[in-house]
Amino acid sequence: MQQMKKGILSLIVVLQLSITGFTVNAQTNSWVRINLLGYKPGSSKVAVWCSKAQTPVTDFSIADAVTGKTVYTAKVEKTFGGYGPFTLTARLNFSNFTKPGRYIIKAGAATSSAFTIGAGVYKGSADFCLRYLRQQRSGFNPFLKDSCHTHDGYTLYGPMPDSTRIDASGGWHDASDYLQYVTTSANATWHLLAAYRDFPKVFGDGHQANGLPGSNNRADVLDEARWGLNWLLKMHPRSNWMFNQIADDRDHQGMRIPKEDSFYGRGYERPVYFCTSTPQGFGKYKNRSTGLASTAGKFASAFALGYQLFKDPLLQDRALSAWALGVDKPGVCQTAPGRSPYFYEEDNWADDMELAGASIAAMNGSKKHLTAAYAYSKEETITPWLGKDTARHYQWYPFINLGHYELAKQLQGQQRKELISYYKQGIERVWQKARQNAFYRGVPFIWCSNNLTTSFAMQCYWYRKLTGDVSYSELEQACFDWLFGCNPWGTAMVYGLPASGDTPVDPHSAFTHLKQYPIDGGLVDGPVYGAIYKSLIGITLNEPDEYADFQSDLVVYHDDYGDYSTNEPTMDGTASLVYLLAAKEADQSKMYNGPSAIHKAEGDTFTAFIYVHGGITRGDARQKQLAIVFTGDEYNGDIHNIGRTLQINKVKASFFLTGRFYRNKENKQPIYTLKKQGHYLGPHSDQHLLYCDWSRRDSLLVTKEQFVQDLDSNYAAMQQYGISRKNARFFLPPFEWYNDSIAAWTRQQGLQLVNFTPGTYSNADYTTPDMKNYRSSIAIMDSIRAFEKRNKTGLNGFILLFHVGVHPSRTDRFARQLPALIAWLHSEKYILTTIDKLIK
Repeated sequence: MQQMKKGILSLIVVLQLSITGFTVNAQTNSWVRINLLGYKPGSSKVAVWCSKAQTPVTDFSIADAVTGKTVYTAKVEKTFGGYGPFTLTARLNFSNFTKPGRYIIKAGAATSSAFTIGAGVYKGSADFCLRYLRQQRSGFNPFLKDSCHTHDGYTLYGPMPDSTRIDASGGWHDASDYLQYVTTSANATWHLLAAYRDFPKVFGDGHQANGLPGSNNRADVLDEARWGLNWLLKMHPRSNWMFNQIADDRDHQGMRIPKEDSFYGRGYERPVYFCTSTPQGFGKYKNRSTGLASTAGKFASAFALGYQLFKDPLLQDRALSAWALGVDKPGVCQTAPGRSPYFYEEDNWADDMELAGASIAAMNGSKKHLTAAYAYSKEETITPWLGKDTARHYQWYPFINLGHYELAKQLQGQQRKELISYYKQGIERVWQKARQNAFYRGVPFIWCSNNLTTSFAMQCYWYRKLTGDVSYSELEQACFDWLFGCNPWGTAMVYGLPASGDTPVDPHSAFTHLKQYPIDGGLVDGPVYGAIYKSLIGITLNEPDEYADFQSDLVVYHDDYGDYSTNEPTMDGTASLVYLLAAKEADQSKMYNGPSAIHKAEGDTFTAFIYVHGGITRGDARQKQLAIVFTGDEYNGDIHNIGRTLQINKVKASFFLTGRFYRNKENKQPIYTLKKQGHYLGPHSDQHLLYCDWSRRDSLLVTKEQFVQDLDSNYAAMQQYGISRKNARFFLPPFEWYNDSIAAWTRQQGLQLVNFTPGTYSNADYTTPDMKNYRSSIAIMDSIRAFEKRNKTGLNGFILLFHVGVHPSRTDRFARQLPALIAWLHSEKYILTTIDKLIK
C-alpha cells in the first residue's frame, strides 16, 4: 500500500513538472507546504517554507501551474528558526494575491505542490466527509449493504438485573474498533445538526435515510444526524435511565469487518453500560466517574437541537429529562475501560450543561434554562487545554466550549461580552504559543490532535462571527491549512480529500487493511509527541516510513496501518470537521484585511528576523551587520580587556548581566565605563536560574511568579546605573536556554527575548578542557569563519555570543582573540552594532 502511494505521488510529480515546463532538482533539504485543498480568494493565504539547511529564504514567487509564468513575487514576511525536523522555517504570505487559478510556489530551491485559488475550492467537501459517517454505522451499514451488531445488548451496572436484554442497536462505531459511546456520538450528532442549522445550502440530498443512494427530500447531513438521534433515544429510553456505552476493549480481538461479535460470553450480545455516577470498568482498570452531568448534558443538547430541526416531541421530552438528571448529579460520567488502561478521561462537565441549557432555551424560550446556562458558563470560562502543552486522553471534551457560542447568540450586553471574552482569552493563550513557529502551531500533539485542531479552528471562526474581529483569522486559517497539508509532512489528514493530493492511504482501519475499501472522508487522529508515540503499547510500522525525513523527537505522524496513535480515523473528529468544512464553504466574508492582520493586532511590523521558541536568534539576514553580545554572571575576568578592545576598535557591543553581577562591587566601575562608552546593557536574570529541563525543553523548572520576581530583581539591580526597562527591553535568558512559555512571559513583561545565533561555537568560549564539549579559541574562530564562508548570507544578522569571564581553569581565553575577530569582520565589510539597533 505504501509503495503504491510512493509510486502514484512520483507519477503526479513527473506529470506536473512536465505540464508546467519546470525543471526542478531533487528537493533534498527544503520544501514548501501549502493547503492542498486550496484557498478562497478573500481568505488568508500563507504557505510555509521549511529547510534542513542554514541559509534563510528571503523571497518567493507564484507561477501559473499550466504555463509556468510568474504571476506574483513577494518578500518573506517572517522567518523562524527550527521546528521539528527543520533548522529554518518561514511564512510565505500571499494573501493579497486573489486571482483564481491553479498555481505553484517557488522559494529558493523548493517548489510546492500545485494548489487552487477559487471561490468553490471547498464545495462538496462537507458532504464528502459524510461518507465516513455512513460507513461507521452500526445496525444496517449502507456501505457494506449488510447489518452488524444487531443483538446489542445486555445491561451492566443498571437498576435492572445485570444482563437484562435491551435494544441498543444502531448508532456509529467510534473509530476503527467497534465500541460505541454516548460521549462521542452525542457530540457528533450535535455537530451534524448545527452544521445543517447554520449552513443548510451547503448540503446535498444524494442518499436515503438508510444511507443507500437515492433522494428522500432531506439533506444527507440531516439523515445522518437522525441516525445518531435514534440511537441516543435508545440509550436514554426512560426519563430516569441513561446508558453510556456499548462494548469495551474486549472488542480488540484483531481487525475484522463489522458483523456480529461473540467476545462477551452472551452469544452475539454486547454489554451496555448504565450511567451510575460511580467508577466502572470491566477488569482491574476503573474510570473516575463522579456524576452524570457530562453525559446528560450531551444528551440534552443533541435532543434539544434535534427537536428544533425535526419537531419530534420525544426529542423535547428527552432533552428535559436528561437535563434534570444532569442537574441532579453534577460531575463526570467517563467511559469504562476493560483490560487496558485506556478510556476517555473526561474531567469537565459544566461546559456540557451550559450547552444543554442554552440549547433548551433556544428550543422552548425558557429563561430558567438560559439563566442556568449562564451560571454554568462561569464554572468553565476557558477550556483548560488551551495554551497548555499536554492533557490526558479526551480530558477536556468536547475540545472547546460549544456552549459559549450558543449562549452568546441569545444574550445581550455585558453577559454577551463576557462570553466572547472567554473565547478571546482562550484563543490568545494558543496564539502566544503558535506565534513562535512558522506553522502557527499552538495545539498540543496529544492523542487526536487533529480533533483539537478542528475544534480550535471552529472557536476562532465563532469568535470572528460574533465580533467581526479578524485579528485571529490567520491563526484560524493556519489550523485549517494544517489539516490539509500545510504541516511538516506535507499531507492532508482526511482520507481521499483532496482527490489529487497526498492523503492517507494506509490508515488503521479494517476496511482498507483487509478489503482495500476506501474510507472516504475519515479524519485521522493526527500527529503525536514523539514521547507519546514511543510509550504506547502494540505499535509496529508495517511498511517503510515515507515520511521518515520529517519525523522528529518533537512530533511524529505515520501513514501506516500499524500506527493506531496517529493514523486511525475517528467518527467524532470527522463530524466536527463536517461543521468546519461547511463553514468554510459557506463563508463569504473577507478574512484578510491587508498585510498580516494578526500581526497588526499585536503591534508587530514587517520582520525578517528568525525566531526560535519565541526568542529572536537572528536579525535581518539581508543586512550585512551583526551584534557581538556578552553575558556575565559569576566570572568577570575579561571585562576590562573586552572594554578596552571595543574602545580601541570603535565598536559598540551588548552586555547582558545578571542582577548579582550588577550588584558585585568589583564590577561597578567597568559597568559605568561600558555605559559611558555607549554599549547596550541589559538583563540576564537575577540569580541565573535554569528555566527548563535540559532534556525536556517543554518542562518548566520555575513558575511564572518566580520568573517575574527574578527578572524584577535583575532590573532593580540595573537601576543603580540609571538603566530602566524602557532603555533595556531586550532580555537574554540565563544558560541561553528557554522555551515558549518563558518567551511568552517575557513578552507579557513588555520585553523581547533574544538569544545567540546557532551555527558557530562562539558561545562555547566558557568551556574548560575537562568538558566533553570543550572548544579552543582557535576552534571557535575557525567555526565563525567557516560559517561565513559556506552560507550565502554569511553572518548577516548574526548574534555572536561570548562571556565576560570564564572559569579560571580555562587559560585559553577567547577575549584575547577579540581584536583579531573584529579586524576580520571589518575586513569582510560587516557593520558591528548593538542588539537594539540590529533588531529594530
